[in-house]
Amino acid sequence: MQLIQKTMHHVRAKLEKECTGHDWWHAHRVWQIANHIAEKEGGDRTIIQLAALLHDISDWKFNQEKSESAGSLITHDWVIRLGLSSDVAEKVSDIIQNMSFKGARVKRIPLTLEGQIVQDADRLDAIGAIGIARAFAYGGFKGSEVYNPAIKPCLHESCEAYKNNCSSTINHFYEKLLLLKDQMNTPTARQLAEEKHAFMIKYLDQFFKEWGANY
Repeated sequence: MQLIQKTMHHVRAKLEKECTGHDWWHAHRVWQIANHIAEKEGGDRTIIQLAALLHDISDWKFNQEKSESAGSLITHDWVIRLGLSSDVAEKVSDIIQNMSFKGARVKRIPLTLEGQIVQDADRLDAIGAIGIARAFAYGGFKGSEVYNPAIKPCLHESCEAYKNNCSSTINHFYEKLLLLKDQMNTPTARQLAEEKHAFMIKYLDQFFKEWGANY
């Protein structure tokens, strides 16, 4: 579909040099995973593909204003420029506005089936081997310590507390990544998450074994 190809070129041009794990290849993997889930679960494929490709076009962690709405506004404008209806633009931008993880104890916003699929795809790319690599890439960008045993993980009560968190990358596993398996929306994603989750547990077991070794 031409509009998907145009969106791919647009997103790649915006994110290709990004170095925090939220790059073009992340968007491409989320698009692939979302398509796979949609084959099993259904949903409007145009909305799913556009939201998957555009979901990190202006993430609040990186835009200058730290705005949570910038990505959805940019997305709405892009979908209209593609010649699609305002209804489609609103559905895609609403997914991007509401799909992000905002803290372990923050109430989740209900999503459409399409939103659930894109959220699942994004979260599947945040766990497993690639998720581990992305976590440390982002931790390095943010200036986080790899691990500090004096700082304990925190299950954040608010989005603001989560955004202002200054913990270690290892703590991020306990504050978010290990929680995602049980937050998957669709049966297909829950099945895919099992192996990825198990790999993270194995990785952490090895990490702490090496951390505590007496040579």
